[in-house]
Amino acid sequence: MATSRAEKVMEFLTCVICQELYTDPCTLRCDHTFCRKCVTGYIQTRPDAVQSKTIPCAFCRQDTKVPHPSRPVEEWAGQIKPSIIIQGLIDTQADVVKTGSASCCSVCEKLGETTPGASWCSECQVSLCERCVKIHRASPASHDHEICDLSGEVKVKRRRKVICREHKDEAIKLVCKDCHKAVCQTCCVVYHRKCESVVTIQSMLPNLKYHLRKHAKQLSKKIHRKETIVKNTDEKISGIAKNKIAVANDINSAVERVIANFKQKRKQLMNEVRDMTDKQTKQLKADVKLEEIEMQMYRQHCEFIDQALVSDCEMDLYDAYQAWEAGAVELGDVRDTDTADTRRIDDIRFTPDTDNVQHILDDLQLGKIDVTYQDQGTRLPSPVLIDTIDWKMAGDEVEPALRDITVLVVDGLQTCVVTDYVNEYVKSLYTRNNLTCHSKLPLDDSPWGVTQLKENQVMVAVPDIRKILTVEVTPDLVPLSTITTSKEYYSLAVLSPSSLAAGTTNCVDILDMAGHVLRSVTTHNNETLFTQPWYMCVNNKGNIFVSDRGEKSVTCVTSEGDVVWRYAPTGDRALLPYGITTTPTVDILVADSTNVVRLTETGDYVTDHQDIGCDPYGLYVDRNDTLYVSSKDQIHEINFMKSHQ
Repeated sequence: MATSRAEKVMEFLTCVICQELYTDPCTLRCDHTFCRKCVTGYIQTRPDAVQSKTIPCAFCRQDTKVPHPSRPVEEWAGQIKPSIIIQGLIDTQADVVKTGSASCCSVCEKLGETTPGASWCSECQVSLCERCVKIHRASPASHDHEICDLSGEVKVKRRRKVICREHKDEAIKLVCKDCHKAVCQTCCVVYHRKCESVVTIQSMLPNLKYHLRKHAKQLSKKIHRKETIVKNTDEKISGIAKNKIAVANDINSAVERVIANFKQKRKQLMNEVRDMTDKQTKQLKADVKLEEIEMQMYRQHCEFIDQALVSDCEMDLYDAYQAWEAGAVELGDVRDTDTADTRRIDDIRFTPDTDNVQHILDDLQLGKIDVTYQDQGTRLPSPVLIDTIDWKMAGDEVEPALRDITVLVVDGLQTCVVTDYVNEYVKSLYTRNNLTCHSKLPLDDSPWGVTQLKENQVMVAVPDIRKILTVEVTPDLVPLSTITTSKEYYSLAVLSPSSLAAGTTNCVDILDMAGHVLRSVTTHNNETLFTQPWYMCVNNKGNIFVSDRGEKSVTCVTSEGDVVWRYAPTGDRALLPYGITTTPTVDILVADSTNVVRLTETGDYVTDHQDIGCDPYGLYVDRNDTLYVSSKDQIHEINFMKSHQ
């Protein structure tokens, strides 16, 4: 069974072109993997691929665009990213070597001898006999190599050597930081002589391990969040099945009630028909009985006349005639006067109102199925705290009071820049060579707002002295210039290379880069817009989002000063806003007391993120959807997980 499993793994790790174990595997856009040398050889057999500057897949024929087609065709495959997962599987297969695969001493074997191997040198990747081990340890070049005993079933680990594709006899041990490329010694001499920063991979290991562990920790948190989401979703699926049964029962109950009402209506109609037909039958039977009585009286009178006609007495004839004259045979007065006065039923019919019934059935509302939809924001998982950074630095007289924050990437280093209101500093923090570094720029008064001007420059508002500073981030902080303004500006947001928005008491101004007011926004429809516009940001359309704690509102204003929308909820959702920022998905995040409110680009409420774990002031979201929150003397680095998002 183990052999079969191993064979399947090896089959998975075999290149379909050369039918051998992958060598330097790379994966094309179609997700099929080949040896890099096999891809190069296959391209050269396809003139159409060379002409179209694409790499065709030997398996599915799907094309992959070459990032830099101007380079020689032999280098096209080298531009495809390596398949780290496949290479890892290959390394895993080759990592553990039993003594059986290293039974002979590698050194003696080269000399034509077959001495049993007793130890394994993981550095040289050779098995050694007892004699060669002593020589190996005595050699200055190999005395510090790690040697493992191969006796019994001890397993040893191979150390994979990555060989340069161009210089087949040299291992890759160097990294050119300028070119961001791993190279061998010869490549370094030939191609990277002018590069300033070439270091050994060994020297980078501590920093690489630190960042990889940090990344693994973040991924573990994401996995935990995803597991929680999957678990909650599975529970929702189970709940949906139960809810389906409950809703179906409610529908059946409603239908049964309607059917019961129909049956009751049928019973009423049948009873009405029965009463009417019984009444009609009774009337007709009374008529029949009366007719029978009259017929009996007529028969008796006929008999009386017949007797008179055959009588010998003239008086009998006279009496009979007198009786006729007196109207004795008129029996109409025998009828019951009450019956005569009663309305008689002539006929009974049922005329179905088909059209009306059909109309009623069409409009019949047995009930309404209500579906509650989740907003996009409410489907977002809770934020995950990645890191908390203490911003108290040497020289701070009191505990920091951080107000605003922005994040830049300077020379590949992610740098946080914050304003410390009480210590009157602008501060930066970054990590270099696995060490956390600080920088601070002392000011003449308390700074508030900070915004990014260029890739490596920020602007800082110092309201009490009516100054706006431009500071270079190297990532240390270097002052460049200062402009004096006519008002005390707290918040800043760059609109263009020649203009910026600035918030002051009761007003938002559009300034030029010399600090002159181009236009002011104060009212809308004769109503005051702003009282304390202490924080603001700008989206990619140039619209300004203003967070106003005094007005308890967020207002969207164009660069021309026109109001697009205003979000000022009341009641339980009333805002006490501070910092504001936009996300890569163009949503808006607003710091509100102890949580963060998410709005859409059009000012619609999405959700509250209540698991921030701090009292937020300044907010900033980077391109990786990581939220940085300034809170008193700390910065909280928070990841907002995306949904399938």
